[in-house]
Amino acid sequence: MSVVRDTLRVLPDTPGVYRMLNARGDALYVGKAKSLKKRVVAYTRLDKLPLRLQRMVSETVTMEVVTTHTEAEALLLESNLIKKLKPRYNILLRDDKSFPFLVLTDDHAFPQIVKHRGARSLSGQYFGPFASAGAVNHTLNTLQKAFLLRSCSDNVFTSRTRPCLLYQIKRCSAPCVDRVSPTDYAALVEQARGFLSGKTQEIQHDLAARMEAHSDQMEYEQAAALRDRIRALTSVQARQDISLDGVSDADVIAAHQGGGVTCIQVFFFRMGQNYGNRAYFPVHTQDADEGEVLEAFVGQFYASKLPPSSILLSRPLPNQDLVEAALRLRAGHRVDVAVPQRGNRVKAVTHALNNAREALGRRLAESSAQSKLLEGMAEVFELDTPPERVEVYDNSHVQGTHPVGAMIVAGPEGFRKNAYRKFNIKEGVKPGDDYGMMRQVLTRRFARAQKEDPDHDRGEWPDLVLIDGGKGQLSVVCEVFAELGVEDVALVSIAKGPDRNAGKETFYQPGRTPFTLPGNHPVMYFLQRLRDEAHRFAIGSHRARRSQAIGTSPLDSLDGIGPKRKKALLHHFGSAKGVADAGLADLAAVDGISESLAKKIYDHFHSGG
Repeated sequence: MSVVRDTLRVLPDTPGVYRMLNARGDALYVGKAKSLKKRVVAYTRLDKLPLRLQRMVSETVTMEVVTTHTEAEALLLESNLIKKLKPRYNILLRDDKSFPFLVLTDDHAFPQIVKHRGARSLSGQYFGPFASAGAVNHTLNTLQKAFLLRSCSDNVFTSRTRPCLLYQIKRCSAPCVDRVSPTDYAALVEQARGFLSGKTQEIQHDLAARMEAHSDQMEYEQAAALRDRIRALTSVQARQDISLDGVSDADVIAAHQGGGVTCIQVFFFRMGQNYGNRAYFPVHTQDADEGEVLEAFVGQFYASKLPPSSILLSRPLPNQDLVEAALRLRAGHRVDVAVPQRGNRVKAVTHALNNAREALGRRLAESSAQSKLLEGMAEVFELDTPPERVEVYDNSHVQGTHPVGAMIVAGPEGFRKNAYRKFNIKEGVKPGDDYGMMRQVLTRRFARAQKEDPDHDRGEWPDLVLIDGGKGQLSVVCEVFAELGVEDVALVSIAKGPDRNAGKETFYQPGRTPFTLPGNHPVMYFLQRLRDEAHRFAIGSHRARRSQAIGTSPLDSLDGIGPKRKKALLHHFGSAKGVADAGLADLAAVDGISESLAKKIYDHFHSGG
């Protein structure tokens, strides 16, 4: 409280953003205010604050303040800082993956249409966002069928000598081998652009008229091709179960609250078409009402995304005019934030609200079932309370090569995939030494946890660690914990049954006789799911590392060897192994390789240089 009062004495009566920090300098809370002085004074009246904010004030060691010109600027800065710092006491939007787009390129004589995610690095016209990879893939496949545009890269395009499979299955017009003229291909590009821009009816009517004309002239193959293109477009139209007449670009956002959880559904409408929807479950919402959660979501959601011209909400925001002003400032164009009262817009919001209600019901049901399983796990493993965070570890390698350790995390809400971690095994572990791999993984994981979260107050320490292995693996982890001084984390090792049969696993715990569970025990099935997920993640990480290694050469790690010299060496010796086996004189005989560089290459392969 003294920190807040000391800060209050020097605060200006202007808009800005304040941060409350703990002893380690971590942000506890980020807030914005029209008047910093009037807003922060509220934290001196502890009896009027919720328990959550009382705890926040008690942990505050210092405060940082940034003034802004307007309250709208303060709101934008607040949203950006919350996304970046993820303060413990703010309402947080955790699932913030980028959305996929379709791009119609414009830097080639024969433009391509491709799926793209991330920074707008491609030159062309962007269409989207789409709610999911499935939605954009479906639209891309439809556009290939309807407009026969190429999706291959420019390198593949220039190297083709005959049509590819997409031409054979009638999803490309094969401009790479001149199966379509530049003029006709340009017409296909314009039709695709018109379709993606919302001119769906015009495109379909044009195709239908041309189909009739070919049919009247008994050109049945051409008529059939146009018929197939019309069917492809119709399949997209059939998915547009909700329309927004008179609105080209809009996001429909609806919130439903229950059981201390809030679900927010976002539907994307672009160029008059429904590009799908996605559900979000912001955290730290137990003490906040629906409007407060919705406002926090909108601010963070558009902190890294350009808002459309219209945002339709299921309920008013506490500071709706301010949010609208901030979004206009962010977008650089007019943004209307409204709660519709009539017409198709109300139907769209109602549809989104129903989806939010149903998604929340599923989440609560899953959470309830998950909580019961965690309670059962606490009973089986004799834990004091059900674990809130379970970490499962597994290793993957092929005969000791490209070893990777993997950690997955589960809790009352299911798998927490944003907390998954992979560990590329570093030098010092013998190939195939599973014990050594596990020792390194657990040492790195918990040494870092002790450094970054020594007080166990950030929710990143597990209550239970599950190891895929037997008694030996458990002993290794116990040694690691003893060396690091970790004492309050429960340990269980799961050994596969005879002949690796699922359902006959043996469980090992420190200070306890090994035991098994009946094959039909619900906790047994839950543990199998956890182990299978860890195994899947470990194998996937290993394959990714192996694939990356396949694409590299031993010559890549040599300083002073660029593409030209590497090419000269490979042409001279035939392979990287030939370079590694070559003598000094042989290396120096290669064009562009001096005697000093030849010695450097030789030492690299023969003396660990």
